[in-house]
Amino acid sequence: MKKVTKEEEAIVKNVVEDFNMRSQARKPFETQWQMNMNFFMGNQFCNIGYGGNLEDQEKQFFWEERQIFNHIAPLVEVRLAKLAQVKPKATVLPASNDERDVYTAKVSKKILDSITAKLNLSQKINEAMQWSEICGTAFYKISWNPKLGQIVAMEDGTPLRSGEVEITVCSPFEIYPDSPTCSDIDKCQSIIHARAVSVKQIKDIYGIDIAGQDINIFSLSATSVGFGGLGYSSSAPKICQGIKKDSALVIERYEKPSAERENGRLTIVVGDRLFFDGDLPYAVGKDGTRDFPFVKQTSLAQIGSFWGNCIIDRLIPIQRAYNAVKNRKYEFLNRLTMGVLKVEDGSIDIENLEDEGLCPGKILVYRQGSTAPQFLDSDNISSDFEKEENMLLDEFRNVSGVSEVLDTDYISTNLSGVSLELMLEQDELRLKPTAENVKQCLKVISQIILRLYKQFALIPRLARIVGDRGDVEMFYFNSNDISSDDIELETENELGESIASRRQMVFDLLNAGLLQDENGKLSARMKVKVLELLGLGIWENAQDQNELHLKKAENENLEMMNGKESKVLEIDEHSLHIDKHVAFMLGGDYEEKRLLDPEIENRFLNHIRQHKKSLKEEKIDE
Repeated sequence: MKKVTKEEEAIVKNVVEDFNMRSQARKPFETQWQMNMNFFMGNQFCNIGYGGNLEDQEKQFFWEERQIFNHIAPLVEVRLAKLAQVKPKATVLPASNDERDVYTAKVSKKILDSITAKLNLSQKINEAMQWSEICGTAFYKISWNPKLGQIVAMEDGTPLRSGEVEITVCSPFEIYPDSPTCSDIDKCQSIIHARAVSVKQIKDIYGIDIAGQDINIFSLSATSVGFGGLGYSSSAPKICQGIKKDSALVIERYEKPSAERENGRLTIVVGDRLFFDGDLPYAVGKDGTRDFPFVKQTSLAQIGSFWGNCIIDRLIPIQRAYNAVKNRKYEFLNRLTMGVLKVEDGSIDIENLEDEGLCPGKILVYRQGSTAPQFLDSDNISSDFEKEENMLLDEFRNVSGVSEVLDTDYISTNLSGVSLELMLEQDELRLKPTAENVKQCLKVISQIILRLYKQFALIPRLARIVGDRGDVEMFYFNSNDISSDDIELETENELGESIASRRQMVFDLLNAGLLQDENGKLSARMKVKVLELLGLGIWENAQDQNELHLKKAENENLEMMNGKESKVLEIDEHSLHIDKHVAFMLGGDYEEKRLLDPEIENRFLNHIRQHKKSLKEEKIDE
């Protein structure tokens, strides 16, 4: 075992003390997140005690009703279902109008499409949205894993791989900023990512043998107790202290570049051992600077706070009041149906009556000469119960932003078409801030992915794209094919769009004649596009010929750049080929190559002349 130096001990001590300080500063937020999770899962008779821990609220009387009427879970599920529609596709803008930059922008777009499909980014976004909708905040960690990717060589029987981007969704329990008042990650000077990892995984990942212990995954502290203040007497599922056994704490502290360290600093402490202390490994900042590999997603941003807010925070008081009203109502109904007896002291067997009650056909024996037991008169149930219940249901809808529009009975009896459209628009507006946060996260994630491949994809690698119609395209790329990380999103308002609305829009455009050519007819290419927009693209499995011709022309450009002659075929769409070749000759890559290879000009011009000759012959034949 390597001997630990005093300097390493000092670094470990500094990191652990820093982590403990941040844990104490984040303690109030942790407790609120745990309470949100409990209310979402149905354990709604809990509260934050004096020690800052969750505690069960015990019954005051044995007869007290403690039913739970969970309205929070379905409201959050509706929000998640609507937000699941927010899956915009990222496109890459070229750095300039140069033909080479336009080409690399297209390659970058293909890289994003391939990687997001391979990493199943859509599922990770859904996972992060669940964390942000329940706790208010979620995080993406985008890193480079050299143990993934294609095998490029063998060393002592061990395969060496090309490496791949890895995206991990981190819960808010794992992230510790240097100050909870920083409104965003960019404003933090350092961030700690801490998590409990089993000793077996630590051995596989870090190659370190370390003693394991029980770790609380919410507070990330060692624990030897069972389940803290929350008991498990109720049948409702509860979130309290998730204990991960035989594990150790892994702390990664990321520090931004400074005058002292121009490349920043990353310190990794595994248990009580220093594993790494050096520069930030990822150039994911602007202009190739080193930066944090994290992206923060919030449900509702809070001014002056690193942590976001969520709808559950606002719904908890309403849910408590609703549970109280419903339970008091059922207690009153129990009194009306079962009644309350008044009996003379010593006239009957009280214990028997308490145990068995007044079941139908029961013979009630009372002492001779005493007053017979009687039911106390009780008032009818007050209408205030129903009024308060309806008011609380309205408050649920007003606070959550989910209206009665999902209630089909309400729609059929109370809403006109205009009112329904206004309510739908209002729901969309309430969800728009959260949807914009998701879009912004996807944009930053796409930029970091491209920057990581620009940094690490030094050797050519093979990628695959599966199109909407099932067509598969294979392509090679390396870091030189990425010249821009300027990301824009293709779609703008997914919340208000549905398949039916998009199809109706296509039909409206067709009826208006905006998709036809000057002769009033649909071109073959436009027919394919219309079928795709209608969701019927799979009926036309043949690829667009124009796109195929353009790809063939790009390949011819590369062949002639590499000193090869490219043959003109009879099946070529000569006008498209000519435009593509001329555009390439006007670009910067061609000029740089012409200085090294003067013969390239003759190759291109001879090839273009053959296309022009074939095009002229076709017109004569017509």
